[in-house]
Amino acid sequence: MRELKCPKCGSVFSVDEADYASILSQVKGAEFDAEVSRRLAELHRQQQAEEQARAAKAEQAWQNELFKREQQAVAALSGKDKEIAELKAVVNHNADALRIAVMQEQQRMNDTLRTKENEIAQLKADAQLAKSEAAVRENSIKESYEGKLKAAEEQVAYYKDLKTRLSTKMVGETLEVHCSTIFNGEMRPMFPNAYFEKDNDASGGSKGDFIFRDFVDGFEYISIMFEMKNEMDETATKHKNEDFLKKLDADRNAKGCEYAVLVSLLEPDSELYNGGIVDVSYRYPKMYVIRPQFFKSMITLLVGAARKTVDYQRQLAEARSQSIDVTNFEDKLMAFKDSFGRNYRLASEKFKTAIDEIDKSIAHLQKIKEALIGSENNLRIANDKADALTIKKLTKGNPTMMAKFEDLSGMID
Repeated sequence: MRELKCPKCGSVFSVDEADYASILSQVKGAEFDAEVSRRLAELHRQQQAEEQARAAKAEQAWQNELFKREQQAVAALSGKDKEIAELKAVVNHNADALRIAVMQEQQRMNDTLRTKENEIAQLKADAQLAKSEAAVRENSIKESYEGKLKAAEEQVAYYKDLKTRLSTKMVGETLEVHCSTIFNGEMRPMFPNAYFEKDNDASGGSKGDFIFRDFVDGFEYISIMFEMKNEMDETATKHKNEDFLKKLDADRNAKGCEYAVLVSLLEPDSELYNGGIVDVSYRYPKMYVIRPQFFKSMITLLVGAARKTVDYQRQLAEARSQSIDVTNFEDKLMAFKDSFGRNYRLASEKFKTAIDEIDKSIAHLQKIKEALIGSENNLRIANDKADALTIKKLTKGNPTMMAKFEDLSGMID
């Protein structure tokens, strides 16, 4: 038996082993549960303390990390501030450089504009000068051309008026008077010993108009039979120069003249006879057809060539008078005359070429006049274009220049 004391009332009672074991088991169970509860509470408190410690440690670590991050952020912000300051300095520098560049570009554009304005002004001045010079040249050419044209028109009008007022016979006689006046007024001092008179001897049935003979120390070295032919525009029958060549050759032979010259105003539209001196020796020996304006030149050419043969002619005459064989002299003389004939034909061709060139020059001057008129129109158009020139037109189709001018315009505003 075992005695147990009640912890509440203090009474003692006895229990057997079985009850004791049961009570002990209950007591142990209650104590165990109490101990377990206590230990659980203690473990819970320890766990809470550890969790609080871990939380505090974690909080401290977080605070440390936060502080570290704040320090890093402050350092980073300090670096950013420095970088920002550097960037601001770079921006300010670039802004200054940009302002300087803009000012330089503006100055360059202003210089360019002034240069363009000067060039435009110079172009206008050059155009005006060229226009003035062209006008002067045109007036000069025009005056020269008009002077020549007026002279030609006056000469044509003179002959037309002359033909209108005179009869057919008087026209021919007037041409004879014209040639006589030319010789006695202009050529007589050149040939003081020459004979130039009308052919009044018709004993052979025919006669020419004028005979020219010249002498050196009394020796006749040249002789020319002249025939003058003209007719009015109103004459019904129009003659040709060829109609009178046979008669002229007969008159030359009848009067013992070496050369024969037809001074003619017939066939006025013929380019052949209007071109200059025409050699018709292929029809009749030593015969030429000329217009009145070549009368003086014809005599001068023939006299100049004949004077070079004076010695041969004198020797030939002396040889003939002494019955000496003159074959060599005649051959030399004929060779010279043939040579002269060839040279004369060449000279005549050159003369015709010169006349053609004069005509071409007149036509060329007319083209120059037309070109100058066209040039004046082009200069006027160029001047109008220069007056209409604007910055907008200059920069059209050039976006770079348009943008620069817009920027400059904005800065100016």
